[in-house]
Amino acid sequence: MPDFIRICSQSELPGTGEAREFTAGGRAFCVANLNGTISVLDGVCPHEGGPLGEGSIEKGRVVCPWHGYAFDLQTGVSEQDPEVKADVLAATVEEGELRVKI
Repeated sequence: MPDFIRICSQSELPGTGEAREFTAGGRAFCVANLNGTISVLDGVCPHEGGPLGEGSIEKGRVVCPWHGYAFDLQTGVSEQDPEVKADVLAATVEEGELRVKI
């Protein structure tokens, strides 16, 4: 059975059009809210290690604040370089908590 870890409470989720960084299980996560749909990506940018959770949301992508690489919230694919892909994790909001599959 897959393990899920708690990322945050539902009340801590970012607002629409925002991303936020959370740490759980010793790992950084980028939690993004696009029109009410919550996406969770690995919090470390695969381009150069920047903090994706501190980025902005633009055109359905989270934009890394370090070098501007943008990653699709559903697929993790970068518009700058398709070979550079962020991990998108399965997540669920249940009983007032966001949990991610590890």
